[in-house]
Amino acid sequence: MSLTTDQELHDAAAAFGKRLLQKRWKLATAESCTGGWLAKVVTEVPGSSSWFDGAFVAYSYDAKESMLGVQRITLETHGAVSSETVIEMVRGALSRSRADVAVAITGIAGPSGGNKDKPVGTVWMAWAKGHHPPHAQLHHFSGDRDGVRRATVRVALAGLEKILSELP
Repeated sequence: MSLTTDQELHDAAAAFGKRLLQKRWKLATAESCTGGWLAKVVTEVPGSSSWFDGAFVAYSYDAKESMLGVQRITLETHGAVSSETVIEMVRGALSRSRADVAVAITGIAGPSGGNKDKPVGTVWMAWAKGHHPPHAQLHHFSGDRDGVRRATVRVALAGLEKILSELP
């Protein structure tokens, strides 16, 4: 089932939050192209302060570097929209918060900014739990800016659920 409505995103975040609360874990997010939309969805859940530690909205290279510790050489070599960058973002979110689980998002939501190698709709996400190695995935979403961002939030929540299912 594709989560497309605000209510479905809210319900997914609420269900994920209940599972985090049961484990006594906290979440941190590191967002670029979604501009804090995932954090917005999470904090709309009543009681989320019990399981949500915080969010980093790092849009520019400088913000990714200063807020999350992404290395400048990574950004210059691979670009902001890359597996290397998103992995450093998720590691930074974990190390610079009190969270147990984190997700990082970087991409091109459009309508401009894309190119042949990284068209509009290209989004990298990474999820991590504690000291386990991060898992990064590349996605190509279609639609307008809102559609790309909404799809990204949906997949980010699904990935967080998967982490809870796979890790002890």
